[in-house]
Parts: sequence; structure tokens; C-alpha cells
Amino acid sequence: MKSRDTLIRLKRFQVDEKRRRVAQIEMMIAEFDRMAADLDREISAEEQKAGITDPNHFAYPTYARAAAQRRDNLRMSAQNLHNQLDDAKAELGEAFEELKRAESLEDRERGSERTVDPAISQMGQARAMRATA
Repeated sequence: MKSRDTLIRLKRFQVDEKRRRVAQIEMMIAEFDRMAADLDREISAEEQKAGITDPNHFAYPTYARAAAQRRDNLRMSAQNLHNQLDDAKAELGEAFEELKRAESLEDRERGSERTVDPAISQMGQARAMRATA
């Protein structure tokens, strides 16, 4: 009985850890997307200042070129995080299924204990009556 409680607590802890991991990855993706959008605005502003929008132009602003490279790196990192997010969600689903299995096993075990308890209490009452008689 005690080992089942420990197992269920362990499974709940694992599910919570997987949820935290999924949330952490989602926050990182959102942050990378926000940073990439900020860089897009900065690139546009720099291009407007210079009057040159063609990155292949010889006088294209150096800052805009560097910001575009950084933006592309952020987008690539966000894409990699999407792959990690898919994996983390799959792991969360597996951990949740394991928790449900452990809980259903515990419920079945408790159900079998309840069916045994009335029989035991009836035998105990019969013995108590014989002892007092």
C-alpha cells in the first residue's frame, strides 16, 4: 500500500516536471519570436534611414545585415525548440498515461480492500458476540 502511494507521488512529480519543461520551452519560443519581431522592426528602420532595402547592395547598412543574421539565427533556434516541444509533449503524454495506470491500479486495490472489509467486520462482530455471551 505504501509503495503504491510512493509510486503515485513519483508519477505525479514526473508529470509536473514534464509540464514545467513544456511550459519552459513554450516561453523560450515566445521570447525568441518576440526578439525576432523586434529585430525585423529595427532592420526596417535602418533600411529606411539608409534608403537601401537590398541586402546585396554594396552600401547596405552593416547593422541591418548583422541584425538580419541574428534574426535568422533566432528563427532557426525557435524551429529547433519547436522540435524539442513536440518531444516534450510526447514525454508528458507518456508520463500522464503512467500516472493514470498507477492511479487506476491503486483504485482497483482499494476497491478489493473495500469488498473484503465487510466480511472481516462481520466475522469480528460474530466473535465479539461469542466472547461476550
